[in-house]
Amino acid sequence: MTKYVLGRLLIIIPLLLAITVAVFAMLQLTPGDPLDSYLPPDQTLTEQEKANLRRTLGLDQPPVIRYFFWLGQTLQGNLGFRSKNFQPVGEAIVSHLGPTLLLMGSALLIGIVLGLSLGVLSAVKQYSILDFVLSMLAFLGISTPVFLTGLLGLYFFSLQLHWFPAGGFSTPGQPYSLLDNLNHLLLPALIVSLTFVPPIMRYTRSSMLEALSQDYIRTARAKGLAERVVIGKHTLRNALLPVVTIIGASVPSLLAGAVFTESIFSWPGMGQLFLDGVESRDYNLVMGLTLILATLVLLSNLATDIAYSLIDPRIRYGKEG
Repeated sequence: MTKYVLGRLLIIIPLLLAITVAVFAMLQLTPGDPLDSYLPPDQTLTEQEKANLRRTLGLDQPPVIRYFFWLGQTLQGNLGFRSKNFQPVGEAIVSHLGPTLLLMGSALLIGIVLGLSLGVLSAVKQYSILDFVLSMLAFLGISTPVFLTGLLGLYFFSLQLHWFPAGGFSTPGQPYSLLDNLNHLLLPALIVSLTFVPPIMRYTRSSMLEALSQDYIRTARAKGLAERVVIGKHTLRNALLPVVTIIGASVPSLLAGAVFTESIFSWPGMGQLFLDGVESRDYNLVMGLTLILATLVLLSNLATDIAYSLIDPRIRYGKEG
């Protein structure tokens, strides 16, 4: 396992390089002058002043040179400065990383608990009215884009019913409290979790039905084991491998959902920061965020592979000598 993890970590490095090259190339192809992002809208410079500023910022160099300069600085821990306010990119990312991890972690936990529970319930009650209703809700959830779900949730639960705050990380003007933070967190976390509760539920149902038809389940029931033991200990554990796969594959969509949800609910996370970087053509910020988000996705894939061996001890990675 150790050799496998080290090998996967080594593979992540060229993948990250390829991702940063692709994003940097796309940024160069976007229309407009990168220098404009460093200038206030009401400021006018002469062509000579623009040329001097372009030379100072290194924008007069070919894109290949600029990329390798960025890569060299990044390897030293320097992600550059934001063009809007010249704040260090690393400092901006760190200040927004916590809220995003809190939102994603909460959404992931809610999604796994709801998806597994509803999937098991749907499989146990196969072909019942409850199974039909849950299947319809799952298809509806898969078909509904997250930004629409976020807007509907904001309108009904915040503006109409007043069950949750309309946005933000905490109540302005009041001292921070955990209860207040959870009150602001719950609705956006539920919205983000709805992006992958349906697939987890459907995969859990399918895997459970397949496991329930196996001989060892009939043997367990023949021994007189309680149904909750048969379902919880014997069936669910053997049905988890496909579910773990879909959970790992859901991380990119979870990040995408966080971008929209953070904007809708004014959540001060990396999604909102990413949109701000794109709108202001802040190349350093977009590159830094891409590097961090890509690392999170690749590490989640590695964690998924490790979870396989924890769930099923028969799975072993690498060759044993």
